[in-house]
Amino acid sequence: MKKNCISFLIFLILIISAIAISLPKAEYKEEYLRIHIRANSSSEQDQEIKYKVKDEVVKFLTPKLSECTTKEKAQKVISANEKEIEKIADKVLEDYGFDYKSDAKIKNELFPTRVYDKYTLEKGYYDALIINLGSGEGENWWCVVYPPLCFTGEGNSYQYKSKIYEIIHKFYKEQQGEEK
Repeated sequence: MKKNCISFLIFLILIISAIAISLPKAEYKEEYLRIHIRANSSSEQDQEIKYKVKDEVVKFLTPKLSECTTKEKAQKVISANEKEIEKIADKVLEDYGFDYKSDAKIKNELFPTRVYDKYTLEKGYYDALIINLGSGEGENWWCVVYPPLCFTGEGNSYQYKSKIYEIIHKFYKEQQGEEK
């Protein structure tokens, strides 16, 4: 009887393990807040203005998001500033003679797999600040604003400082030191 119980228990553990292995892995998409700037078109002019808008929006958001320690706080900061973000984008568009406007909203959208330095964000649905310039049908630029995994641009470089980023970065450095 004891042998049967042990055999049954081992069999049950194997079944549970097999089920656990076959289940989809937990994805932490809900912990990321991305930014996605869509150009009006893929023309050279619309692509150039997209990067100018990106530079100004990043310059505006960086100090506001630097103290955010959760995605929810970052979302609140962005939501509270959506109209200001649109004003900034519209001003850049107007300054360079474009007659279309911008639209900024936080939405949940599908993103392709993207690698940021040592981090890989798998294809999936993520919350993101979506900024459409005009029709928003052109090539786009995207990044992660929380936790801050990028914010560097062609020609200009932004150092996005965040306490949570510093903690994560320190943790990974310590882990790498232990592995060596």
